[in-house]
Amino acid sequence: MKPDAKAEPGAKANSDTKAARVLCVVGARPNFMKMAPVLRALGEHPGLEPRLVHTGQHYDPALSDAFFADLGMPQPDRHLEVGSGSHGAQTARILERFEAVLQEERPDLVLVAGDVNSTVACALAAVKLWIPVGHIEAGLRSGDRTMPEEINRILTDSISDLLFITSEDAETHLLREGARPEDIHFVGNSMIDSLRRHEAGARDREAWGQYDVEMAEYLLVTLHRPSNVDAEDRLRDVVRLLREAAEHLPVLLPLHPRTRNRLKETGLQADLESIPGIRILPALGYLDFLSLTAGARLVLTDSGGVQEETTALGVPCLTLRPNTERPVTVTSGTNLLVSDHAEDHIEILRRFVAGRVEVPNRVPALWDGHAGSRIVETIGAWWANGAPSRVRPR
Repeated sequence: MKPDAKAEPGAKANSDTKAARVLCVVGARPNFMKMAPVLRALGEHPGLEPRLVHTGQHYDPALSDAFFADLGMPQPDRHLEVGSGSHGAQTARILERFEAVLQEERPDLVLVAGDVNSTVACALAAVKLWIPVGHIEAGLRSGDRTMPEEINRILTDSISDLLFITSEDAETHLLREGARPEDIHFVGNSMIDSLRRHEAGARDREAWGQYDVEMAEYLLVTLHRPSNVDAEDRLRDVVRLLREAAEHLPVLLPLHPRTRNRLKETGLQADLESIPGIRILPALGYLDFLSLTAGARLVLTDSGGVQEETTALGVPCLTLRPNTERPVTVTSGTNLLVSDHAEDHIEILRRFVAGRVEVPNRVPALWDGHAGSRIVETIGAWWANGAPSRVRPR
């Protein structure tokens, strides 16, 4: 694991004197926050030329267009407009359309982030054309291969040349799976860069005031994973949990499109809307959601990114999952996992509201707002050292 990124003394400089073209890929909400600081730093590096591709995996304006505005990101140079679909269909469309972009753009590096279908599809298209890949947020593992995201993480890491990790436990996973130590770079968490950059402005928005609740006197809920919303019995348990929660605190519930659709399909939307104390909100832009997170007394989620954001903000978080690929949010942060059993959810919620549960509150190492710069320094050193790659023929 490399904590910094300096060109090695005596290393052969890249024979190509042009700036390295770095094709950065985003496709879904979490990608935007992870990539924005990297794009900013790339734009300031004289030896690197950033280009941005949006796959269009998230097509809802509140989950895509609004994030570009909130984060101050440039408009994409390319937009693949793949839209929704099954995992196989969506991944195939991304792979096909991104391959065409690669053949036109001829980048020196493809940079992907996270664990969505866009991540693995674009990485695979690149290595098939002998183009090196860098993976932001490499090495995260939940140990649960029923999660599509876990498969995406493992496959992407296995074909990447630059593995940028957010916590030290990720190195253990990567080495066990055969990664080369020299390819692993401990840079911190670029999503926290975005949070720190916009935190003050988000707090000043006081978004909770729009919903007639007071700061630190509401529960913020965000649920979208298939394990929680796809099966009707499971979704019914979630509605039951929210009914219990609303008896203790006002509940703010921004509905992810997937969750909204499942509530309609199962007929549970009317049940949810009938619960006093629950305010159903539309999907929110980055700044409004960050404002609500910062002001919450407690957050209930199944999102990996929200686990990280609450840890950085010091806000208690209950994660409705039996495992997490981000254990540092449990060991160092404010996150607490709850089991799959509905009664356990309700009991731990009651204990939290009553103040009978304590959680750690330490920000993990290198979650300091400078991960994007470290990523770009590493890429610059990699390019200066000849862009070594397992896939590029010499």
